[in-house]
Amino acid sequence: MAASTGSQPSHFLEPTAKTAPNTLAIISLSKENFQPITLQQSDSAVDGYAEGVTLNTRFGSFPHSTLLDIPWGSQVRASVVDTGSRGRKRRRDEVEDEETPTSNQDDGNDTPSSAPAKRAVVASSGFIYVLRPTPELWTSSLPHRTQVVYTPDYSYVLQRIRARPGSRIIEAGAGSGSFTHASARAVYNGYPKSDADLRGKVFSFEFHELRYEKMQAELKHHALDGVVQLTHRDVYDEGFLINGQSPKASAIFLDLPAPWEALHHLARRKTLKGGKLDDKPGDWESPLDPNRSAFICTFSPCIEQVTRTVTEMRTLGWTDIDMVEIANHRFNVMRDRVGVNIPNEKGFSSQPGDVGEAVKKLKSDLKRTQDFHKGQTSQLVSDASESKMDVDGSTPESSSKDSNKSEDPLWLQGRVVHRTENDLKTHTSYLVFAILPREWDEAAEEAAMARWPCGSEGKTIGNLDKQTRKQEKREMLAGRKRKKQSDDTQTTQ
Repeated sequence: MAASTGSQPSHFLEPTAKTAPNTLAIISLSKENFQPITLQQSDSAVDGYAEGVTLNTRFGSFPHSTLLDIPWGSQVRASVVDTGSRGRKRRRDEVEDEETPTSNQDDGNDTPSSAPAKRAVVASSGFIYVLRPTPELWTSSLPHRTQVVYTPDYSYVLQRIRARPGSRIIEAGAGSGSFTHASARAVYNGYPKSDADLRGKVFSFEFHELRYEKMQAELKHHALDGVVQLTHRDVYDEGFLINGQSPKASAIFLDLPAPWEALHHLARRKTLKGGKLDDKPGDWESPLDPNRSAFICTFSPCIEQVTRTVTEMRTLGWTDIDMVEIANHRFNVMRDRVGVNIPNEKGFSSQPGDVGEAVKKLKSDLKRTQDFHKGQTSQLVSDASESKMDVDGSTPESSSKDSNKSEDPLWLQGRVVHRTENDLKTHTSYLVFAILPREWDEAAEEAAMARWPCGSEGKTIGNLDKQTRKQEKREMLAGRKRKKQSDDTQTTQ
């Protein structure tokens, strides 16, 4: 199955160098504020905008024509866009007098007009960054439908369940799609060309119908439907088979309210809840890869959920059970500039850096006060001259101007310091990991013995007694001595 959008693969998996129409882009408005948009090409005015489709932000207006065919990560300046002539911006009295109001976005009428699109003019201020979509940026900007698995959690989960290119993952509880996008990138090794082409794939399951429909539309728009197969199902009762066939998964991620209710489907043999084997006749196939060990992770907010999940895992034969809680703590590295002449900017402290600078500041303030009073009356001038204190000829302003000539650039001034983020991330969920070993039978044991024979080694340490090893050592040293003697004889001849 090829990529859903023609021959172009997903930008999440195989990014291009520049932006293109009808593709997803992440707009960076600030350090922690991202907005996903679909870039559109406009040949005429759209929705009342003469420049075509336009993105409006608090930093200005940005026609999509200025966001297309530029390298990812580019900084784009705002444009001068007439937003006051649009229908929803007009005054109420003007709207009442207008017989045919202009179509606007609020009315749901964004049909292009016949007039050609106007060329965008750069504004005096305001800019944004156009970023390539990645799972990390998508997690920070996606529409929240459920609790989101954030980057610190899913990066650790993918490492623990050994997700790599070619792996096949079962995900139950797609939700907002954060883990789905990250796991698709982790297992991607090409789009499958047919159903028999077993490449890396994510088999995702969602119970809520509305979330399933929105998630399915997102995957198709992001060209991930060839790598992610989404199914609307209650996995508690119906299990994880795809059209009656096994996905042959070796990694599982369960983001469910009650993961212990679905664990009996993830077994090597047909098993009922509680670990009892089901002896009823009928064909049954395990969703797990029979030739590999299965690695599982459950995502549970409450410790009571963890307790019941661990109990069920032990009953069903899972081993190496481990619980982890991720505590993300971010450190911001910056330069700390301190001084009275530092501009009042964020991150800078406008106060004296030492005693000498404080004394100069006081003397300059006193000098300005005296100069002010000198211009009032002659009496004030005489009083000021009697109480005048010694003032250095150079003020901090003048000295700073002289010193600025030899100072380092602004981005190299100050000390490099680190500070923790203001809002610390609190508890998200408990991660429970476990391993289910592959099924081992007599045929597998015979194949292993044929490939790695045991018991008949001739040079294995411990297989020979001490005297035999000493004799082999003497023979080896004697052989080396004879070889050396023969080489010396040939040299003398």
